Amino acid sequence: MPQQAARSWESGVESVVQCVVDTMRERYSEPLTLDDLADAALMSKFHLLRVFSRVVGVTPGRFLSAVRLHEAKRLLNSTDLTVAEVSERVGYGSPGSFARRFTEAVGLSPTQYRRLDAGVLPAAARHGFADGGATGCGSLSGRVLADSEVEGVVYVGVFDSPILQGRPRAWTAVPRPGTFTLTGVPSGSWYVHALARRPDAPRNPGETDGAIMTDAVGPVVTEGMGREVELTLRPPCWSCPPVLSALPFFEQSLLAAG
Repeated sequence: MPQQAARSWESGVESVVQCVVDTMRERYSEPLTLDDLADAALMSKFHLLRVFSRVVGVTPGRFLSAVRLHEAKRLLNSTDLTVAEVSERVGYGSPGSFARRFTEAVGLSPTQYRRLDAGVLPAAARHGFADGGATGCGSLSGRVLADSEVEGVVYVGVFDSPILQGRPRAWTAVPRPGTFTLTGVPSGSWYVHALARRPDAPRNPGETDGAIMTDAVGPVVTEGMGREVELTLRPPCWSCPPVLSALPFFEQSLLAAG
């Protein structure tokens, strides 16, 4: 395929995928299926699955789940809706299933997450964050760059997903963009995520849109020592899955725990 035609084809594919992402963000409360999304993209669901995963890095189902849970975070933080009501608002049929999925992705239960806004973090919820989450004996080092100014510390963590969700297998915080070293990294294939607050970021834990800068690389295979990575912090773009992990909002609680 000639180079110009290839660029045109890639641009067309990105436009289609962006249309699907927009559909998810607008209709997350509906019981969307892969067939529904394929209809919006005017392509077969098998083709959509391939091109979406290539452009975004995760499947449509995983991206939609992240959108729903991100909206749940916002609702828990900015409304008085009960957990069951939030569950229904974001498209979950079962409050129990919602609570389990939320806890897995965010690292806190819906009730614990809501308490972050008041600066309250139960001691049990700190476990796995305050100790850096280390569970292995390997190490990983690298450098974090930033396209623009950041405020406060830069968090770097090793996760098992290209979506920043759940609790890290190992993490550290550095005072500014620059070099870092992660210790206690288990052997395996991981995604390295970095994130920091923008100077104009709201302090409200539920308001992450436009509040953070982030980057990720992976999968990175770690076997012992010697791996190095480089990340560049940027504002999230349309194709970036929402940040689900509560890690960016633990700073004051972690300092208190230390």
